[in-house]
Amino acid sequence: MSSSVFRGFFAATALGLALSVAVTSHAAPADVAATLEPETSDVVTMEPPKPNWFFIDGGWDMPGTSIFDGEAGKMKGMVETRRLADMAIDPAGKYYYVAETIWSKGDRGTRQDMVSVYDTRELKLLAEIAIPDRILIGSRKNNFIISDDGKTAFVYNLSPASSVNIVDLVTRKFVANVELPGCASMMPNPGVGFSALCGDGSLATVKLTGKKADITHSAPFFSATDDPIFDNFTYDRKKKETTFLSYTGQIWVAKLGAAPTISAPFSIQAAAGIRPGETKPLELNWYPGGRQPMALHRATGHLFVLMHMGEYWSHKASGSEVWEVDLASQKVVKRHPLEEPMNNIEVTQADKPLLVMNGEKGTAIVIDLATWEEKHKIEKAGGSTITVLDPS
Repeated sequence: MSSSVFRGFFAATALGLALSVAVTSHAAPADVAATLEPETSDVVTMEPPKPNWFFIDGGWDMPGTSIFDGEAGKMKGMVETRRLADMAIDPAGKYYYVAETIWSKGDRGTRQDMVSVYDTRELKLLAEIAIPDRILIGSRKNNFIISDDGKTAFVYNLSPASSVNIVDLVTRKFVANVELPGCASMMPNPGVGFSALCGDGSLATVKLTGKKADITHSAPFFSATDDPIFDNFTYDRKKKETTFLSYTGQIWVAKLGAAPTISAPFSIQAAAGIRPGETKPLELNWYPGGRQPMALHRATGHLFVLMHMGEYWSHKASGSEVWEVDLASQKVVKRHPLEEPMNNIEVTQADKPLLVMNGEKGTAIVIDLATWEEKHKIEKAGGSTITVLDPS
């Protein structure tokens, strides 16, 4: 076959195929065409946070902070949180707040520090409040806190000295930077401002009047060098109290105010009927551990603590048991062995509370506290800190 004949044959074949396609497409039934609808987009909304919801920071391995319904064991959505960001919930349930840092070129370029405001129904970004700086460290729940009335945010900073950025959440503006030498790990102090733990073993109280701050200190009540306090402590909004736990297992309760009062400590091991934790090397005992080792159920005053068998300075070890402590009687009322080690623990504040834990693998387990039965096991839920709604 000559090249000209070949080209003619190819052209005729192509034309035939085109005509066949055209005939086929025009031959589609009229009723099929009539049922085709144009594509439309919409935005799915969800309810404001509920008492039995929980929020898990993905940490280094997963993006964002995932929102779960503890009753259903299903994911509801995700708040956009970058690595080393901190999230807090508006007490009224209207907003999610994120203290975060970004760079114009990903990991370099112009640095921007801000508090981002998200709507809880659509997870829509509403505002970005610029702040001078913030500390870059993960798995710390008390570096970014919200006042009990939801009007003020406090963002911890360390550049180059320790300080706190005050943000007005009503006007959505940065207010002031307050120097706070030697102190960190904040908690709200209603009607006053906020409080923070200090390296000298004291509790600092920061009274705010506009942009001015008056700082006072309690007497030292712990040793930051000999027996430090876990920085992911608990705060009770109703009682205006903070519960602290040390590496050896000492428990304190502080009543906040202009002049906070701090209870005498008691040993969690002694509360369980065994010898107290010690700072001596190579002394095996039960010790608290994990990134977020404790959770408080406010209504009952029961503290849930991740415990492991080890020695002093093993405070990062995952928990192999959960000890349930009645703070009023200072007794361990139950010890619950775990099937796999857990690093973070939190308890919802609903009428029928749920205990939520996760470990290194990022698997979350949800426990019904009425029966201690496992309700849900959620894979790839996130491996960092857990947050729940703290009722007013």
